[in-house]
Amino acid sequence: MLVTVECLTKIYGGFKAVDDVSFVVQPGEVAGLVGPNGAGKTTIIHILLGLISTNAGAVRLFGKSLDADREQILQRLNFTSPYMAFPARLTVLENLRVFALIYNVRNPAQKIIELLERFGIEHLKNKPISRLSSGETTRVGLCKAFLNNPELLLLDEPTAYLDLQVARQVRDVLLDLQRSRGTTILYTSHNMHEVQRMCNRVIFLSHGRVIATGTPIEITRKILKEDRASPALDEVFIRIAGRGPDEAISN
Repeated sequence: MLVTVECLTKIYGGFKAVDDVSFVVQPGEVAGLVGPNGAGKTTIIHILLGLISTNAGAVRLFGKSLDADREQILQRLNFTSPYMAFPARLTVLENLRVFALIYNVRNPAQKIIELLERFGIEHLKNKPISRLSSGETTRVGLCKAFLNNPELLLLDEPTAYLDLQVARQVRDVLLDLQRSRGTTILYTSHNMHEVQRMCNRVIFLSHGRVIATGTPIEITRKILKEDRASPALDEVFIRIAGRGPDEAISN
């Protein structure tokens, strides 16, 4: 397994943000980590990145422990979120050069231009981050995420600030890059149509707990208790969002 999460628990004060969560992600898989606000998605991503500690449970990436092999693991993965901040006074090119140095990227100038072109923002390379729109900054983050050709990519709502046309283009680029490089992706989003298109398998969370895992059609049938012919994760999301914490583990 490329990602193994076992009995993960994270408590803030008296609140369990993540409650005994276990799941695996296979090499080359695009797995969706989805659920309503407060389900624990971002907390789990931050634990996988080693940004926050756990109260209980274990995480293994590439068969290794973050405690023992942190530097080696972080060289093999990358992350982006529309909520991450870049140094505002630096240009797009300057920001990406800094990250290229951090990741020891070979031929950084060529790599940066290639990614800027792939995500349609090459014309912004000399523009300060402070003058970009939210959607443009999101695409800079996606360029950053692919700089080191990661084996594992953690994407936290990567199309949140993009308009429909650009979001579609970005999804196409992500899938193309994933297929050509075999990148494993753990993907969070509130857009269930996007999840259905992007993800081979979905891990559905509610109130910090895993309530269903499987393909989009398997989860649709399990939660809606209907023999559907096609996925309906938007209906699943609405059904789950309306449940209380005790109901969330009844299925």
